[in-house]
Amino acid sequence: DLLELARDAAESLRPLAERRRVRLSVVPGSAPGRADPGQLRQVLVNLIANAIKFNKEGGSVSVSARVRDGLVEVSVEDTGLGIPPGDLPRVFERFYRVDKARSREQGGTGLGLSIAKHLVEANGGSIAAESAEGQGSVFRFHVSAA
Repeated sequence: DLLELARDAAESLRPLAERRRVRLSVVPGSAPGRADPGQLRQVLVNLIANAIKFNKEGGSVSVSARVRDGLVEVSVEDTGLGIPPGDLPRVFERFYRVDKARSREQGGTGLGLSIAKHLVEANGGSIAAESAEGQGSVFRFHVSAA
């Protein structure tokens, strides 16, 4: 159940969200999928952690999932800084950072999104991002429904 994995990942990141004063929520329900649970939990941790770290104080992160056309679509949506259009196609590259100075302040290696993409694809799925600078981002991945 991908929503159960999302709840677990979100709980592990709740202290980070509280320190950053970011509201964190996972929609209720169930979204059974066919994938390695440990790998998809790591994907969710990476996506949620980024959504928290690159958010603004008082912002929010929402995780949702739905089953449609034989796929589970999981979305991690934030109200953060957003990603400039020129950087968006590169965010899943290894070591790529949108804002080098801000990334150094927040920590990290620039590998989280690359790892997320690799793990989703290893489970037969796909991942994508959309963003509006100054308004936030949505990261979505799809895997087969159970």
